[in-house]
Amino acid sequence: MNPRALQGQALLRGAAIVALALAAWEAASRLGWLSPFSFPPPSRVAEGFMELATIGFPDGIRLAQHLVVTVTRIVEGFIVAMVLAIPLGLLIGRTPVLDRLLAPIVVFARSIATLSLLPLAIVWFGIGEGSKIFLIGYACFWVMLSNTIAAAKYVDPILLRAARTMDIAGLRLFFRILLPATLPRLLAGARVALGVGFMVIVGAEMIATVRGLGALIMEARNFYRTDISLVGMAALGLLGVVLTTGLAALEARLLPWQRGLEGVRR
Repeated sequence: MNPRALQGQALLRGAAIVALALAAWEAASRLGWLSPFSFPPPSRVAEGFMELATIGFPDGIRLAQHLVVTVTRIVEGFIVAMVLAIPLGLLIGRTPVLDRLLAPIVVFARSIATLSLLPLAIVWFGIGEGSKIFLIGYACFWVMLSNTIAAAKYVDPILLRAARTMDIAGLRLFFRILLPATLPRLLAGARVALGVGFMVIVGAEMIATVRGLGALIMEARNFYRTDISLVGMAALGLLGVVLTTGLAALEARLLPWQRGLEGVRR
């Protein structure tokens, strides 16, 4: 059977499992086995979705507006982290002295829970967008820096020796040898960093705002709207899938040979 048919069958099986789970959930709620407040049935969640999409919550803010705000914050924090972490990580990874000196600092900073910096973020950047982007960027930065350092350290030395024998040095060495060799690890690190950014966004959007999916979830909790909270959580999860899939597509485009290697491994 061809790969497309297998993929289609897998999708159908997945859809059937989800449909059965939703039906069981709905039945359990209607029979009183589940609390309608703690576990509102899918039909109530669907009504909450329609309310969010058409009327908005809170203060008439619709779901699309929450999505745009959250995407903007995550992307801005993520891009800032990438711009800072990639060149710094490559420099540290290719400089053994810097690597030895900074390794304890990197481990220490990476181990600090990002949301524990929330009070400091407010002091440093205020209650506006700066504090939210800082928290997301901080979380993504240390993940990306660690992956970039590892990628730079473990570049095949044979490639570097071969480049030197052909008088390739400086920026040519970086763009023709070092960057392509580290790109698979860099893109894998970017996906991990993006996932960390999604974990931080809910806490970051607790800072003086009612816009964004994290703020939506928190406001719904305050108003005892569990159905709205579930819609916000589902939207956040789907958004993560879309952005991660986009990064995976970018990786497939930049590294077409990786697909062949994955097929060999299987």
